[in-house]
Amino acid sequence: MLVLLPPSEGKADSGKGAPLRLESLSLPGLTGAREAVLGELVGLCAGDEEKAREVLGLSEGLRGEVAKNAALRTAGARPAGEIYTGVLYDALGLASLDATAKRRAARSLLVFSGLWGAVRVTDRIPSYRCSMGIRLPGLGALAGHWRAPMAEVLPEAAGDGLVLDLRSAAYAAAWKPKGEVAGRTATVRVLHAPTRKVVSHFNKATKGRIVRALLSAGVAPRDPAELVEALRELGYVVEAQAPARAGKAWELDVLVAEVH
Repeated sequence: MLVLLPPSEGKADSGKGAPLRLESLSLPGLTGAREAVLGELVGLCAGDEEKAREVLGLSEGLRGEVAKNAALRTAGARPAGEIYTGVLYDALGLASLDATAKRRAARSLLVFSGLWGAVRVTDRIPSYRCSMGIRLPGLGALAGHWRAPMAEVLPEAAGDGLVLDLRSAAYAAAWKPKGEVAGRTATVRVLHAPTRKVVSHFNKATKGRIVRALLSAGVAPRDPAELVEALRELGYVVEAQAPARAGKAWELDVLVAEVH
């Protein structure tokens, strides 16, 4: 099972560990594309601060993120699972998983990123600010920059098992499963059961809990149909829609009675 996650906007401090080594990151086929984004971002943020703030869409209160980006090559690095914070990652609670579940997380979780493309939670990265929705002056829209290298690398990373896609739209734009990979991919919406409206903030928390439950239970569904059964056995109310034609992903709705 491969689980595709969005990053978090908020991130923990990098700390004082050894700096980033691009060549050590998972999915080495993305190294060239990562270097291109890293070089553009560091150069932008080491120059005109106001221009950098405008490109990155940062408020006055986030001015310090520009200096953080300028120092990315020398900043300390920590496992990505410690860098990403926020609602989904709080609910996932990687640090409190038992050792077996942590090993499953290391194998299964892939976090998408405007800067790194995609990383494993064990990959050591510095804290940064670079959303997938921005346009860097020399590269253009980041989702477009990542599409070709992702198309080369991600099908192999997906292997022959289930792909559980929990990304937001901005990050899903960087890679869309196609062909037979799409047929074993499931996307998830979280609906408030009484109103059947899509929840927003709490959508992230529910997705984090789902991933935690799957990792903790040690279940390994091989395809979307098995995922539906696994989630129901874990206590979730799930409605599933199989694709109408080949090359499309399954769509799962998880219904929650309480929004929290």
